[in-house]
Amino acid sequence: MEVPARIRLDVAYDGTGFAGWAVQPGRRTVAGSLLAVLERLFKAPTGLTVAGRTDAGVHATGQVCHVDVPREAWEQLGPALIRKLAGLLPPDVRVVRASEVPPDFDARFSALWRRYEYRVTDAPWGVNPLRRLDTLAWPRRLDLDPMNEAARGLIGEHDFAAYCRRKENATTIRRITALDWRREGDLLVATVQADAFCQQMVRSLVGALLAVGEGRRAVSWPASLLTRTSRESEVLVAPAHGLTLVAVGYPDESRFAEQAMATRKVRERSDR
Repeated sequence: MEVPARIRLDVAYDGTGFAGWAVQPGRRTVAGSLLAVLERLFKAPTGLTVAGRTDAGVHATGQVCHVDVPREAWEQLGPALIRKLAGLLPPDVRVVRASEVPPDFDARFSALWRRYEYRVTDAPWGVNPLRRLDTLAWPRRLDLDPMNEAARGLIGEHDFAAYCRRKENATTIRRITALDWRREGDLLVATVQADAFCQQMVRSLVGALLAVGEGRRAVSWPASLLTRTSRESEVLVAPAHGLTLVAVGYPDESRFAEQAMATRKVRERSDR
């Protein structure tokens, strides 16, 4: 029996017109659009697995997934696959790289971290029209220094239950390794990196820090919520369109299986 080829796909998409990544009957999703084309090209692709399931309206420039395809078809299509996908996929999703990886590579469980960026402008005139689909307009001036001070209190391993939409039998413990804001004129960009994220976690963290930035909440408030054991209704969930998955990190290929095994022990019951 022929051993299939495992292919890593690096994917970018404008999430505006999608109901998220995951396939949903009767709804337009990124995975659904991608699978339709892969099935057309490879006839029998299996096991499409993504690094991080993005919600409706969330964008990506650095999403990663893997899929198993018949080896003979891969050997025939591989060199021209990117161009073929570009001709068949809708204009709001693109595969920017396709490469064969070892069979123990797992886009989800082999990942060491995911990195997101959130864009928000406090310009009095609103968002640059060319960036309106990936940038949130904020109606009040934001103070960068207290936002970064508050962000530092969220770094590390914590139970982020106050910031997550909880799912049954899913842990809300995560380890944030980076969280900071930078200002570029009227644009503020938050960068957040963690081993994994639970649903709505990044957008909730952003919402809490925006409240600090406009002076409605104390610098200590976001970190104080880490003692809560359930979703905190006072935290604004920032709109989806400002959020973009920009990168996913992996170990050297010799450690793909080791990392996947270690992650499964911790995250098998996790929702992300």
